[in-house]
Amino acid sequence: MNVPDKQQEKWDALCAVVEQVMEEAKVPGTAVGLFHQGHLFTAGFGVTNIDHPLPVTADTFFQIGSITKTFTGTAVMRLVEAGQLDLDVPIRTYLPDFRVADASASATATLRHLFTHTGGWVGDYFHDTGPGDDALSRYVADMAELPQLAPIGTVWSYNNAGFVPAGVIIEQLTGKSYQAALRELVLDPLELTHVFFDPGDVMPHRFAVGHALENGKLQLALPWPLPRYVHPLGGITCRVSDLLQYARFHLGNGIIADGTHLLTAESLAAMQTPQVTIWEKDVMGITWRIDDTYGVRLVEHGGGTKGQVSRLTLVPQYDFALVIFTNADHGDAVVQAVRRAALQTYLGIDMPLPQPLGAAADELAQFVGRYGRPYVDIELGMIGGRLTGQLTYKGAFPSEAVQPSPPPPPFSLDLCAPDRLLVTNGVFKGALVDVIRHADGSIGWLRASGRLHKRLA
Repeated sequence: MNVPDKQQEKWDALCAVVEQVMEEAKVPGTAVGLFHQGHLFTAGFGVTNIDHPLPVTADTFFQIGSITKTFTGTAVMRLVEAGQLDLDVPIRTYLPDFRVADASASATATLRHLFTHTGGWVGDYFHDTGPGDDALSRYVADMAELPQLAPIGTVWSYNNAGFVPAGVIIEQLTGKSYQAALRELVLDPLELTHVFFDPGDVMPHRFAVGHALENGKLQLALPWPLPRYVHPLGGITCRVSDLLQYARFHLGNGIIADGTHLLTAESLAAMQTPQVTIWEKDVMGITWRIDDTYGVRLVEHGGGTKGQVSRLTLVPQYDFALVIFTNADHGDAVVQAVRRAALQTYLGIDMPLPQPLGAAADELAQFVGRYGRPYVDIELGMIGGRLTGQLTYKGAFPSEAVQPSPPPPPFSLDLCAPDRLLVTNGVFKGALVDVIRHADGSIGWLRASGRLHKRLA
């Protein structure tokens, strides 16, 4: 297919942005794919592995992390259409023994709670239950002691653990392993022949390895393989072209290559319909995050594994899809810069960055305190009239066998909107922290990296 000069110019300009930001952020490898107005572009940049470097190509495999959750949601919607599942009945309808520490959440949690991240219990439970066919069911049994951070259905908090019960339900209804069921329900019908879970399937191909910055120096982020429990919440490894093909299905009307409906247009639309408000016009659909902030609906999901960061962005109004893969735990700098550049260049969508308001010290002092969840604690204090934060990691991905990362340097925060804090320096610069209050106005939680941290002191 001949590509119009203007389309090629836009793509070349975007590639220049990729290379510039990679160098600035010290990200060793990136792959990008874009679909717009019937034209598809893919490219690779940098290297797969600093210790054993190969050029990243458009066909290099990356771990896509939590973008996998939308595949799980797509499979479940097929079972809903088949009359085998209902998003709004208790999970115990399908898994009678399901429970977390809170009795009410255990009894009332539904698939809709799972897929909109409103279960309220601790979601970063990185607990390896082995490689066997019982890995998911064992994980669900071990969720029984997960504490509740907020009442079910009240506050959005990103929840990895909630997707494992969904995986077990898929296994029980199909009589197959999660990965075999996903292949039958989604991957094979969409002809996604190079979407893998097993490292043995990836190894014959060129693949990216994650990296981390330690004291300003790049090093490999290991381990590379993901435990089996991760499969329904973040286990896919694929190429940008595979994810673009999947994206085009979600931009369409549910009809696949053989002319049949894999899903109805109504089910696809339901997945992209706001279900829960996160913050103003940033909302949650069914496994998709939806952003109406900029006047055009963005339908998205990001992903992160050990040293790999990715993002899939759909703009249905313009039949547009963007895929960005990086092989660094700080790769979000590339992801965000390339996303902003692509949306502005191709669609004219401006995405201004939040700006600090220069809040007075007495206004910032109300946020001082200690906030926590089992994975990490956040302590906020006032130093020299500035609100300063410090993280202490208590857990690590993807399992208990991995040592927690050392504490990063302290960072400063300022208000950028009422009850919304902006990190203004350090490794988390640009990150947003939401202040969530109880009905009486007292501060109950901070939401950082999408996760609730309960006020402890």
